[in-house]
Amino acid sequence: MDIDLITNILYAMVRTGTPLLIVALGEMVCEKSGVLNLGQEGMMLMGAVIGFIATLTTGSLLLGFILAILSGVVMSMLFAGIALGLNANQVATGLALTIFGTGLSAFIGADFVGQPIEGLNPYAIPFLSDIPLIGKMLFAQDLIVYLSFGLFAAIYWFFKSSRAGLTVKAVGENPHAANVIGLPVMRTRYLAVAFGGAMAGLAGGYLSLAYTPLWTENMTAGRGWIALALVVFATWRAERIILGAYLFGLASILNLVAQGLGYPVSPNILAMMPYAATVMVLVMLSSNVVKSKMHTPMWLGKPFHPGG
Repeated sequence: MDIDLITNILYAMVRTGTPLLIVALGEMVCEKSGVLNLGQEGMMLMGAVIGFIATLTTGSLLLGFILAILSGVVMSMLFAGIALGLNANQVATGLALTIFGTGLSAFIGADFVGQPIEGLNPYAIPFLSDIPLIGKMLFAQDLIVYLSFGLFAAIYWFFKSSRAGLTVKAVGENPHAANVIGLPVMRTRYLAVAFGGAMAGLAGGYLSLAYTPLWTENMTAGRGWIALALVVFATWRAERIILGAYLFGLASILNLVAQGLGYPVSPNILAMMPYAATVMVLVMLSSNVVKSKMHTPMWLGKPFHPGG
C-alpha cells in the first residue's frame, strides 16, 4: 500500500471509531458510579433520529447536535427514574430502554428514511494537517472528532486527578460507606447516568449528522453493544477504551479496503471482522483476571437504598 492509501485509512479509522469512543466514555463514567445501563443502543438511535429531524427541518447542525444530546439525557433519565428511583433491576431496565429506543426511533423516523442533508464538514488545521501520515488523521477532521479528543483527555484527567472523579469512584465502590461520610450518592449516580445519556445521544447524532448524514433504521449497527463490551474489556480505563474504539474503526476500514481490492473472501466474513477483531484484542488485554477484578466497580449493577 502506498502512503496516500495508508493516510486515508488512518483518517477513516478515526472517523469510524469516534462514535464508539464517545458512547463508551460516557458508559464508563456511568459504570464507575456503580450503575449498569444497557440502553446505549436505544439512546444512540434516539439521538440519531432526533438530531437528524431537527437538522433537516431547521437547517441547523448545531441545533441538531444539541437536541441529539438532550434526547440521550431524557432517555437516560427514564432509565434512572426506574432503576435508581424505584430500585428496579438495572439489567432488565437497560434492555427495556434499548428495545423502547429502537422501536420509538423507527416510528419517529419512518417518514425521514433516506433523506440526505448537508452534514458536518471537516476542518483542516493549517500546517498541522500537512504533517505526513498523521496530519490528516489528527488535524483534518470535523469538530466532533476534535471534541472527542478533548472528552477523552478530560475524562482521563477527571478520574486520575480530580476530587469529583474520586467521589464517583467511591460511590461505585461502596455507596453505603460513601453515604456515611456525607457524599451525595444518589445525586452522583443521577449525574453519571445523565452524562452517559448525553454522550450516547451525541454519538448517535454524529452518525446521522456527520459520519453518514442521513437517517436509516438501526443505523447504529450494534455500536451500543460493542461500547458496553469495550468498557468491560478495557477494564474501565479511558486509555484502553480509545485504543479499542480506533481498533474497531481500523477493522471496519480494512474490511472495506479488502472488498475493494477484490480479495476472494465472503463479504459476510469481512463484515464480521470489526466486531471479532475488537473483542479478541480486548479479551487479550483483559486476560489478567486479578487486575480486571481490581478495576471493576464493586457495586456495579447493585441497587442502593439510602436508608438501609
